[in-house]
Amino acid sequence: MDTMLIKLDWLIREYDLDIQGVIHIGAHHGQEYEAYADHGVQNMMFFEPVKSTYTELVNRLPKSKNIKTYNIALGNEVGVRDMNIENHKGQSNSFLEPGTHLELRPDIQFTGKEEVRIAKLDCIPFDRKLYNMINIDVQGFELEVFKGAVDTLPFIDIIYAEVNFEEVYKDCCLVGVLDKFLSRFDFKRVFTRDSKNAKDRKTWGDALYVK
Repeated sequence: MDTMLIKLDWLIREYDLDIQGVIHIGAHHGQEYEAYADHGVQNMMFFEPVKSTYTELVNRLPKSKNIKTYNIALGNEVGVRDMNIENHKGQSNSFLEPGTHLELRPDIQFTGKEEVRIAKLDCIPFDRKLYNMINIDVQGFELEVFKGAVDTLPFIDIIYAEVNFEEVYKDCCLVGVLDKFLSRFDFKRVFTRDSKNAKDRKTWGDALYVK
């Protein structure tokens, strides 16, 4: 079952999306794979930095030359960096310290750190003409990822992103800042859905950007 708040089939119908290939950043266990495959997406790339989560991702995905997996985080730097690890399902792991996340999800505790590799998407070798969509879920680190992808963004037509309306993670990228940065590459946010478990206020959600 995929973790997208806005289902892919609805987005494709509503916005007449033509998805040629997907770069999925913050893939977790690859829950969206079946949705991509059901809609005929041929080329997929999945980035997941946490070792145990990456192992589960690889085990769940079919073996195919058109499906690439990377045990690495993306950002605007190259090297290694500590990631905050939570004790629930690993979907809230983040480079950033938790902010209001601790209030919104008291059942999720951050219990340790793991050193992970980090690189710029622009430094990853692949045929960019095969991919026109990015799906990104990196717990407030979106802006840093896109700063490291300025040479790749001209090839992208569609971005599906988790967005924050308050500091769910400390010093995280807020949606207005992300809007402004992506507008430099002719992207416009055309649809947003707020999380339903945000205690009666807008805290985070998912958004669709298109050129």
